[in-house]
Amino acid sequence: MNTYAEFRVTAESVYDVQVERSNPIGYAWRMIARDHEQVFGKAPVQGAAATVIIRYATEDDGCPEWAEGFCLRFTGSEEDRILHIIGRDELGIIYGMLHYSRHVLGVDPFWFWAELPPVKKDAINLPISDYNSIQPKVRYRGWFVNDEVCLIGWKEDYPPTAEVWKPVFEALLRCGGNMVIPGTDLPRNGIHHQLAVDMGLWITHHHAEPLGAQMFLRAFPGKQASYKEYPELFEQLWREAIERQKDEKTLWVLSFRGQGDKPFWENDPSFDTPEKRGDLISFVVRKQYDMICEYVDQPVCCMAMYGEIAELYKQGKIEVPEGVIKIWADNGYGKMVSRRHGHLNLRVPALPEAGDQGKNGVYYHVTFHDLQASNHLTQFPTDPSFIVEELQGAFAAGASEYLLVNSGNILPHLYTLDLTAKLWMDGTADADEQLQTFVNRFYTAQQGRIAQLYKSYFKNTIVYGPNADDRAGDEFYHHPARQIIGHWLQNKTESDERLRWAAGDVPFVEQVRWFRDRAERVVLVWYLLRKQCQEVMELLPEKERNRLHVQLLVQIELHWSGCRGLSSLCQAYMCYQEERFPEAFIEASHAVWDYKEGQQALLRAEIGQWKHFYRADWLTNIANTIDHVETARKFLRIQGDSPDMFLWYKEYLMPETEKHIYLENTHRNPLPDDELARRLEEKFSSL
Repeated sequence: MNTYAEFRVTAESVYDVQVERSNPIGYAWRMIARDHEQVFGKAPVQGAAATVIIRYATEDDGCPEWAEGFCLRFTGSEEDRILHIIGRDELGIIYGMLHYSRHVLGVDPFWFWAELPPVKKDAINLPISDYNSIQPKVRYRGWFVNDEVCLIGWKEDYPPTAEVWKPVFEALLRCGGNMVIPGTDLPRNGIHHQLAVDMGLWITHHHAEPLGAQMFLRAFPGKQASYKEYPELFEQLWREAIERQKDEKTLWVLSFRGQGDKPFWENDPSFDTPEKRGDLISFVVRKQYDMICEYVDQPVCCMAMYGEIAELYKQGKIEVPEGVIKIWADNGYGKMVSRRHGHLNLRVPALPEAGDQGKNGVYYHVTFHDLQASNHLTQFPTDPSFIVEELQGAFAAGASEYLLVNSGNILPHLYTLDLTAKLWMDGTADADEQLQTFVNRFYTAQQGRIAQLYKSYFKNTIVYGPNADDRAGDEFYHHPARQIIGHWLQNKTESDERLRWAAGDVPFVEQVRWFRDRAERVVLVWYLLRKQCQEVMELLPEKERNRLHVQLLVQIELHWSGCRGLSSLCQAYMCYQEERFPEAFIEASHAVWDYKEGQQALLRAEIGQWKHFYRADWLTNIANTIDHVETARKFLRIQGDSPDMFLWYKEYLMPETEKHIYLENTHRNPLPDDELARRLEEKFSSL
């Protein structure tokens, strides 16, 4: 490896891209050109007398020989030094250019998402030291942009345009990722798929949409989704998908599940034994594999070991074609065990067994949506050292060929996406060190205190079960709350089946008490963390203050408002049970106000380019929770203040002298719910 003195990059540096300007190379070059202009204030010069040359490797370069390898080499004299960015293949060229962007021009992988432009400079001096890329731990690594409602609703156009997707795919490439599932069930006329291809990424598929084919019932509405009855129609859809993608870099997902991402035998109940089910899945997967081989030489194929398929495979009922990568999934909360279904939580290990000679990989959630306790608008609720432990364990078990990370809406999950990128590149990480590095990149002051805010965040989340991953995200405050209200207003008192996963099979009132107690315990800690975060923000420059607001404060406020809202709602039900209707009305009003504070927190975080980012909050759906709680509040008022909505005013608020002489025509303008609740609370607190 050659070592000289220094190499100097300035606004006048000349670039020469000596490779074919394919779409991916073109996109990567435009990134570099933009980065150069951001740093030096001037678009880069291109020409033959270059100081920076971008080219493919030759035998003499000593460039790493693995796929996507790249290197930096310096040639020329002291006075006429040239930097060569050399790639083994197209993605190698792209990663080499992005390495130059990050380590020379100083552009952060999340520059867009953190609103962190590079530092402006007149010149950059770097040591003249050749560089060889390190082979990533994981061969195929990337994001599943899933449950991406914020990305969908952020801009006016639907499906989302390149304005939304380019920053997603660029960040993924800058993190060393090379594959993507570009969105969930979006219209096929959208740009998402083709743009990902054009930017150089491998495309893979959702396990519910094998080969990326259209859903059967969309293509053939009214027909039974039965392969036994309509094999030719299923195969028609698969063939169409193969023909559409055969010339792209595709990781073909082989699978056979029912419509709507459920076991196929729910649509076709004649498959009533594990043997019948396994035989059909094995036959279909082999059929899909053989069809791909008709069009593609040496295709890269994978198969999701998800849910019932993993169970049947471990029972020996499913055969996987040789060379197909088996993909194992965590439970949505980061643990490599089977997912909870309702209250059934078997936690069957979801990793290849010892002695498995095939290729294996992982589908991993740093964000999740499951109508229970998942984190959708907020970051991973468990200490990130847990992520490190689980993924390193998966790699040790041989599942390192593929890592697909559920990236959700990107913006709320930058730290955990940064951490998983470190893991897919290096195979190991220290969560605390990575956190401090992450914070140091984004902030110029108070870095230690900001890192501690993140650590406190992970410590504060609600613990709802005995396992390390039994920690609550933002959906815990909303989906159970709406279920509680529905059960309550339907006048049901028996145990709510939908709440058993957390509160157990006990009478409904005890389930409600369980949720109230869990929420009450953390109100103070979230309040204090919010206060600490605001204090740190006051010490930061304006741009960094806004960054911390968007990245962390809004998440703290969602937890703080959420636990208060859930606690007040549950207390309202307790007062209702005792027929203390005015007190129940007051508690329900607090729940309305608390949940509205969460809604306001989202609006306050829509700073600058994030305007409207949260308007499509359709999954956690704070607005829906508010509607439910307001319905409960009106129900409670009817219990004692109906029909004229004046009785509580007369009983508790009207002066005693007025009660006996008032005229109805001057005193029958009912107080609004909010005002009545506040005045009743003031009255009761003075007694």
